Amino acid sequence: METAKKMQIRKNDIVKVVTGKEKGKVGRVLKVDRENEKIVVEKINMVKRHLKPGKTHPQGGIVEKEAAIASSNVMIMCDNCNKPTRIANRIEADGNKSRACKHCGDILAAKKK
Repeated sequence: METAKKMQIRKNDIVKVVTGKEKGKVGRVLKVDRENEKIVVEKINMVKRHLKPGKTHPQGGIVEKEAAIASSNVMIMCDNCNKPTRIANRIEADGNKSRACKHCGDILAAKKK
């Protein structure tokens, strides 16, 4: 039985793309697919989809939307040092686990909309 590695990225995190055609762009995570280790980032990896006419789109047509990107291609941005960073797991005195920046040690919290 294969064990999947735990993804550290959560919805509403600010991430920077570090590899691929969108390299260098920064965006907010909209959706996380832990099973396939993919994420959807706002305004990153835009693709065109053809829609048939229906109730929501009576005309049909071509719609641009975000496609999934591999979670290994992005790094989370630290609020304090404003750099892309890896994530350290911290266990606080009260027993709570939290994510921390590897550079500055600041606690990372998911952004609220």
